[in-house]
Amino acid sequence: MRKKMLHCAAWLLTVALWLLLEVCQAQSGVSSLAERVIWAVNAGGDMHTDVHGILFKKDPLEGKVGKASDYGLRLPILRSSPDDQILYQTERYNEDTFGYEVPIREEGDYILVMKYAEVYFAQSQQKVFDVRLNGHVVVKDLDIFDRVGHSTAHDEIVPFSIKRGKLSVHGEVSTFNGKLTVEFVKGYYDNPKICALYVMKGKPEDVPKLQPHPGLEKREEEEEEEDEGEVPEGEKKSPSTSTKNPVRSGPRTPNPYSTDNSSLMFPILVAFGVFIPTLFCLCRL
Repeated sequence: MRKKMLHCAAWLLTVALWLLLEVCQAQSGVSSLAERVIWAVNAGGDMHTDVHGILFKKDPLEGKVGKASDYGLRLPILRSSPDDQILYQTERYNEDTFGYEVPIREEGDYILVMKYAEVYFAQSQQKVFDVRLNGHVVVKDLDIFDRVGHSTAHDEIVPFSIKRGKLSVHGEVSTFNGKLTVEFVKGYYDNPKICALYVMKGKPEDVPKLQPHPGLEKREEEEEEEDEGEVPEGEKKSPSTSTKNPVRSGPRTPNPYSTDNSSLMFPILVAFGVFIPTLFCLCRL
């Protein structure tokens, strides 16, 4: 009897541990992240499964539209894990506007994640382009080098929703016909491109974050301080605001009170006081 009770207790303990493990996995969301991705492509490259379990398929535009490039393979990509650098090292570009079609069957909230890295140009204003989603401009004047610098991973995250046959993105609404068209728009500066992209169900906070970059964090902090230092016209600046940004553009306005002439007037008055009595005495002689 005692042996049978021990077997039952061991079985119950095993079941409890299994249930606890399932709950922990569900709460962590690690196992469900890849399941929420409905479409993923490694642009200009082969199939790849990233560290989060997301399966990026081989580029379907191979041999059809644009050109594939693996120029970035010679460079390490900052902010990306070593296993996933391949997603930023290959790319597809085109001399005209091009894009991908993503079939979406279910309504709900979605996220478009686009992966970029500038591996060729070494300054800003060399490659600048827009990104459209079913005709809506969702990324304007994307300059990868200006955003993060050279050979550094950069993700553009665009949330959108599909409800009652309508696509809503960035406050704009249009009719949705079952296909999401992601277009990279040709601009004045070189050709548009994409390294990798995927569409998943969820919110922006569900998207895995890139590794921190000290230089970018410092620049973002400086930009935040500059934004805080800007005071609307007509609003009085506080002392802390006025001392934070002491450098201003343009010449300074001359201060009419900057030169004190009182020290020069005193000897003139003394001389004038001595001259009058002397002149009076001379006139009487």
